[in-house]
Formats: sequence, C-alpha cells, structure tokens
Amino acid sequence: MLIPVILSGGAGTRLWPVSREGRPKPFMKLSDGETLLGKTYRRALSCLGASEVLTITNRDYYFQSKDVWQGEAKGELPLRFLLEPIGRNTAPAILMGALMLRAEHGNDAVMLVLAADHLIQDVAAFVADAIEAEALAKAGYLVTFGIPPTHPETGFGYIAAGPGIEGSRGYRVSGFIEKPAEEKALEMIAAGGHFWNSGMFCFRVSDLIAAFEHHAPEMLHAAEQCWSATASACSEAYCEIDAATFAGLPDISIDYAVMEKADNVAVVPANFDWTDVGSWRALADLIEPDELGNRSQGEVIQVGSRNCYVQSEDRLVATLGLDDLVIIDTPDALLVSHRDQTQQVKEIVRQLKASGHESYKLHRTVARPWGTYSVLEEADRYKIKRIEVKPGASLSLQMHHHRSEHWIVVSGTARVTNGERVMLVQSNESTYIPAGHQHRLENPGILNLVMIEVQSGEYLGEDDIVRFDDVYGRTK
Repeated sequence: MLIPVILSGGAGTRLWPVSREGRPKPFMKLSDGETLLGKTYRRALSCLGASEVLTITNRDYYFQSKDVWQGEAKGELPLRFLLEPIGRNTAPAILMGALMLRAEHGNDAVMLVLAADHLIQDVAAFVADAIEAEALAKAGYLVTFGIPPTHPETGFGYIAAGPGIEGSRGYRVSGFIEKPAEEKALEMIAAGGHFWNSGMFCFRVSDLIAAFEHHAPEMLHAAEQCWSATASACSEAYCEIDAATFAGLPDISIDYAVMEKADNVAVVPANFDWTDVGSWRALADLIEPDELGNRSQGEVIQVGSRNCYVQSEDRLVATLGLDDLVIIDTPDALLVSHRDQTQQVKEIVRQLKASGHESYKLHRTVARPWGTYSVLEEADRYKIKRIEVKPGASLSLQMHHHRSEHWIVVSGTARVTNGERVMLVQSNESTYIPAGHQHRLENPGILNLVMIEVQSGEYLGEDDIVRFDDVYGRTK
C-alpha cells in the first residue's frame, strides 16, 4: 500500500508580500493560475497504487487545503488530514504521520513524502522515479530523492552517493553535506556523485519507526504518547494532534533526527525536473524572458528596463530604465528588491512581525472556511468590506461589543439571523445589525453570495467577536 504524504507548512516568508502566514506559499497561484499545493495533489494522485492521500498541515490551513483538493485536484482518492497545532519541523510531522498510518494500515504501508512547495513539471518521470523508490523502500531502505545539480547552489544541502544498489538505479548514501560554500559546491559538482537534497522521501512505516527507535528513542516515546492522546479524537476526515503533548516534541528536521545517522539510506537520482520555489528570483525564472531579460505577470509595461521581474495583481505597473529589479505589487503592500537580494525578504517579514504590522500575516482579501472577505476601505470609526460566502456555507452565530454593521446584498440570497428574527435578504436589499445583537449570515443558494458590509463603531478590530455557535469548530 502506497500512501502519498504531503507536508504543507511554513510561512514562505521569502515570497512576501504574496505569501503570508494566513495564506502561505502552497496556496500561491502561479502564472498558469494553479497553486503549488494543487499541482502537488495531482502529482500524488498520479502515483500508481496510491490508496489515499494524507496531508500534514497546520489546523488553520485545513479548509483552504480542502478547497484546493476539491477545486484544482478534483481528487477521487480519500483525502485525510493530520493537523498540527503548531509547526515543529519535518521530523515530528513525518513521525506522527507514520504512527497514524501504522494504526490505520499496519507496518507495511509505504509513505511517499512530498513537499507542497516544490514544482515538478514532468509528472511521468516523477512517477517512474517514485516506483523505483517504492521498490527500494520495500527492500528495507530509507529512500531520498537526489536532484542532479545544475549549478553550485549554496542554499541547498547535498547528498553524497556511495555504491550502487544491484537491480536498481539507486545508490547507498555515503553522507549528507550541509549547505556548502560556493567553492565546496563547485568541487562536489566536478567530482560527480553528489545531488541536491530534495526533501522528498519514501520508506515503510516500520522501517522509519525502527530508525527513530534506534537513533531518537526519546523522540519516538514522546510521539507515541502524543499519538495516544490524539487517536481517540480522530474523525473520518482528519486527526487533530493533541497540542499539549505535541509541544514537547523537538523542533528538528527528519535529516538531523534519523536520515544522517541511519545506515540503510538510499538515494534515487531524479530524472524529473525540480524547482524549489524559495525566492522571487526562483519564481521569476519559471517565466520566459523577453529579448531584454524582463519577465512579468499581470498588467505590466517595461520600457528601457533590463533583467527585471514585475508582478502585479490588480493594477498597471510600468517601469522605465530599470536594471536587475524585482517588483511585486499587491493591493496592500509593494516590494521592490534588487534581484540578488530576494533571499533577504524574510528580514522584512521579521520586522513586520516584530512591530505587530498585520501585513506579515493577512492579505487585504482574507480566506475563511465559509469564503472570503476583502477590506475595501478603513478609517477612524468605519470599515467597508466585500464579503463572499460559498454556497451552503454559514458564518458563526456571533456578536460584537463595539461595532454595528450594515449589510447590502450585491448578488445571491442571504439568510440572516438578527437577534430573534430570521429573514431572507435578496439582491439590492439591506439589513442593519446593532452592536450587541447575536447574528448570523448564511448562503442558502447554489451560487456565491456577495455583499458589502459597512462597519461603524469605536473599535473595529477582528478580535471584537464572540462566537456562540460555529459549524467549523471555532467556538471556545
């Protein structure tokens, strides 16, 4: 039994302002309109013999991930979730996934661990390499995928291949090398037999757990306690990891925890293309340049500029006589960077977070389980939002202490609970919610409900909300 396990976490801070904590890199749309997570789901569905797909992600991304599965992937296999209360790196995530799969499918289940933020175009070649890795995993190896290096990259770890494995394209791994200096990277490329560490793996559940038992027994013991506290609360759709015991697991990568210590590690050299979309420069390289080396996405005009990448979401951006710049324009934030400094964007995010600026976390359009809201305008004592509610979806039954709300339906039909009244509000009609009233908004129709909300009051923060009932489990 082969089970693709997708790791979908991290804030993608080097791709700010498009990637943010509330909607990180896996949910970013590329130039073809698809997300990295959607492409990863379809890649997982292409694997021969896959029986289900397991996504390990933060609980805050559960509904967004389901939307991608149903919209972009249109997956026919069962989709399960293992939801983390906090990020604890790849070792705790993969180990908890192994314990879950052992409980449900037994020790012989084979995990194919994929990252949600990798881009692979040649799916057929990927599937062929996955078959090769699965065969090695069934032979008792802990398998990783090695990417043949194309240049002396200093931002990746490397894998040194040892002897070949009979009857396979794989090699035993003789060592892992940390992110090297450029001189060392050049030496490894010249010597051959070295690969970029892709962060993708394949192994039997029993072999991975045995590796933890031998090389990280305390971590395995803590994870087993965590699983015991988690298992009883699992539903058919997901398991939500127990927060108290999970916090005790170390923040460590799977490489540090076991892969670099085990003696049964193999590497399969990748025949597929691979891009770690880790910076704006890497993302720009996916787009064909014009004759002056410029690349763009959105409505962009470049005059007399060279080697620039410009991305705009909803307005025209024009450049004049610029060289080697990256310009990323979103409705509420603008990034201008030299193309050689894009790895440092995370420092901007660190400063925004330290100062409490909301743009490190949220976009102007914010995803919610029921749909989205967009802040159109905000000033002292008022805020105007555009709210879009999915068919059949419902906001929580809630109340605000400090603000009242006017709702104007633009399209669709709203079912509104306002105090003791329940009413239908049609297109071009409105209703008023006084501060202190319990209220709820629902979409009973089959089309999206679009409405404008005008808030007024002394305090308009998103934390002025008391939930009494919620179909998405957000009440305390």
